[in-house]
Amino acid sequence: MTIKTANIGFPRLGRKREWKKAIESYWAGKTNYDELTTTLNDLHKENLLLQKNYNIDSVPVGDFSLYDHVLDTSLLFNIIPERFQGQEVNDDLLFDIARGTKEHVASALIKWFNTNYHYIVPEWDNAEPKLNRNVLLERFQFAQQLNVPAHPVILGPVSFVQLSRGGDQSFEEKVETLLPLYKEVLQSLVDAGAEYIQIDEPVLVTDNAKELEDITRHVYDYFEKAGLADKLVIQTYFEHVDLEFVNSLPVKGFGLDFVHDRGVNLQQIRDGKLSKDKALYAGIIDGRNVWAADIEAKKDLIEELQQYTDELVIQPSSSLLHVPVSLDDEVLDETIEEGLSFATEKLDELDALKRLINNGDAEKYDQLKAQYERFQNQAFKNLEYDFDSVRTHRESAFPERKKVQDARLKLPELPTTTIGSFPQTKEVRKKRADWKNHRISDEEYNQFLRDEIARWIQIQEDISLDVFVHGEFERNDMVEFFGERLQGFLVTKYGWVQSYGSRAVKPPVIYGDVKWTKPITVEETAYAQSLTDHPVKGMLTGPVTILNWSFERVDIPRQEVQDQIALAINEEVLALEDAGIKVIQVDEPALREGLPLRKEYHEEYLKQALRSFRLATSSVADATQIHTHMCYSQFGEIIHTIHDLDADVISIETSRSHGALIKDFEDITYDLGIGLGVYDIHSPRIPTEEEITVAINRGLKEIDRSLFWVNPDCGLKTRNEDQVKEALSVLVSAVKKLRQEQGQETA
Repeated sequence: MTIKTANIGFPRLGRKREWKKAIESYWAGKTNYDELTTTLNDLHKENLLLQKNYNIDSVPVGDFSLYDHVLDTSLLFNIIPERFQGQEVNDDLLFDIARGTKEHVASALIKWFNTNYHYIVPEWDNAEPKLNRNVLLERFQFAQQLNVPAHPVILGPVSFVQLSRGGDQSFEEKVETLLPLYKEVLQSLVDAGAEYIQIDEPVLVTDNAKELEDITRHVYDYFEKAGLADKLVIQTYFEHVDLEFVNSLPVKGFGLDFVHDRGVNLQQIRDGKLSKDKALYAGIIDGRNVWAADIEAKKDLIEELQQYTDELVIQPSSSLLHVPVSLDDEVLDETIEEGLSFATEKLDELDALKRLINNGDAEKYDQLKAQYERFQNQAFKNLEYDFDSVRTHRESAFPERKKVQDARLKLPELPTTTIGSFPQTKEVRKKRADWKNHRISDEEYNQFLRDEIARWIQIQEDISLDVFVHGEFERNDMVEFFGERLQGFLVTKYGWVQSYGSRAVKPPVIYGDVKWTKPITVEETAYAQSLTDHPVKGMLTGPVTILNWSFERVDIPRQEVQDQIALAINEEVLALEDAGIKVIQVDEPALREGLPLRKEYHEEYLKQALRSFRLATSSVADATQIHTHMCYSQFGEIIHTIHDLDADVISIETSRSHGALIKDFEDITYDLGIGLGVYDIHSPRIPTEEEITVAINRGLKEIDRSLFWVNPDCGLKTRNEDQVKEALSVLVSAVKKLRQEQGQETA
């Protein structure tokens, strides 16, 4: 039996972030809308033709977006937030919903399942569903004009509603309202010549899938009655499905993840739960990591899967949105590069397998097999670790630590601080690039950093914050920065991945054993502390986040890699403490993100995360105050683990979720320090004093006043200097008035 190849989704960013630059240029008013459209159409064309040139039999259309595919779906079906209703439905509205305006806050931003991609949450309050401009049809027709063999991609109605919030209708009523609109869109695509339509239903891999079975069956029965079912492929990823249920749905076939399913999808197929007449779209190439496939093992998997279906299509395990575009522009150690595979290289792996299986053409297969074997034989693993010699519990309980810390820090009630970073201006980025490219000396660069640190220490003095930061001007990214300085990490030049909107990160690659070799942050932090009597926080990234936001090793257990990183961060924590730093923040924004999608795996993951964080932070003296920070996730199910981290203070996002997080504290007595972010830093709008006061008072309903801190919800690197000064001044003014009300602040 011959096989075909397909892709599920391709990176939007472009090889050198052309997508990001075009959009941000438009936002800045440097280019007009026509110029933006021309640039993005050219990039979309390039992406489509590239996939065609790798002999992919079916290329996805609908994965390309100006911001986020979930937001695209919202606009397609007119699920417009109430505060934005009345505006023309166009790309400017899309940007307003995503970023906010001076008048209106942006929609909530939440992690896309257990990835570092963020989606814009659809809001149903007073929404009036209808079909707006059919952008999906336009993009499909665009691919046809290029003679690209394409299939449309759309987020399915069950998943779309599950990822939404608000509105008075029941879940089932919302889905029912959308079905005629989906039918119209799907029919337009079939009429335009779509051979099949990829309808993404990732919620089917979650524990909620069981309770959604009735409505899911209703949806696909509806499409069957509409004569559309034999054109639909239900696509899932990131975990296993209940194949017995999914197989019963009246559709052409299913996309299953055979990389991150823990072997369950394959076992279900072996157990006879897939009908042979259903097309199987097998996700056999890892869509979330950058390691080259064990191509011989993939060949064996294909040969086994051929026994169970009459139609087999091989593809990545998920959208390639989660990996960089290409290795072509990288200059790397050849022994490591042979083990890597970015988006285009993954397409090459699919093509090599298809050529071998269908035609007996082994040339490309043999080449990739030899590269994989050479990389596996490299000796990157030879360090020994004494994990048991490092404390995993603080010396004293929090009440005793707090007394010592209060006496040492002498902070007022409702202390104010920021999360860590200050604006990464064009000048800051240019100086860093000039230094990395040896256009300026170490001395000139270090002096520039000192000048920026000193300037922002004075700004914090002028604003009257209570706990300062040095600003992180030397850092490109909170994980990449540490990856550049820890043994065992590789940092690429163009390995960018979209995180949210135009925000891109460059995850480092962990290729060997991790080790701390010298202080990383001490010089800048100690210098900042020398300029002020206010405490200056040491700013570090925690082991769970470094692992989750890196491309991790897959040759040893995840916990082992995580604990190696934890020991390295512990060394840096102690170096900061030895330098006299009184407050040290070890951020873990990705702790919730890495939580497995199935509850049966939660306990082990959280146990491992807890151990690693404590390995990194528990060796300090009672007088050293440990902070951590988390953002943009749903924390309710891990609130007890957050407490058990035993950080003296945690700062946590609540503004973008519009205070929804506060409800999570109703089920726990939170008796550690906490700062609930009081304004959204990802929007350019300046919060009002009233908004901040409301946010603080909302938090004080659940958190003891003596434990409450006031801070923005995330770092300030993406804002400009004037926005930061104005917003923080409003924050401090609101806090001072609240202190005055309690007799804590003199006028």
